[in-house]
Amino acid sequence: MTVSLRGTRDEGDNYQVFRLIGQLDAFSEPVFKKILNKHIDDGPANIILDLSQIDFLDSSGQGALVQLAKKVQGLSGSFQIVTNQRVTQSLRLVRLDQFLTLRNTLEEAVEQVPGS
Repeated sequence: MTVSLRGTRDEGDNYQVFRLIGQLDAFSEPVFKKILNKHIDDGPANIILDLSQIDFLDSSGQGALVQLAKKVQGLSGSFQIVTNQRVTQSLRLVRLDQFLTLRNTLEEAVEQVPGS
């Protein structure tokens, strides 16, 4: 990832978890999308994005989340986002909470993975 966005990836039985720290913005969005697209293509298609440590999310980051969610849905996977108050507020302001699946904890998201 970039200096403004760092992350790790873990894989469960039928899902991938991406834990991100920093800022998901216009600067970090291209690398973020490239890396996630590659891992989504490689599978599994059930994706959990842990954004609970994200400090800032701008419209570029929001657009990337929508694009990735649509890609995962096209692969019959699930796309869940673990949020914090800042991320939730940012997504609610533009009503993306009605399209994206938001979770309060990583444990909650893992429990909701299809087939778990």
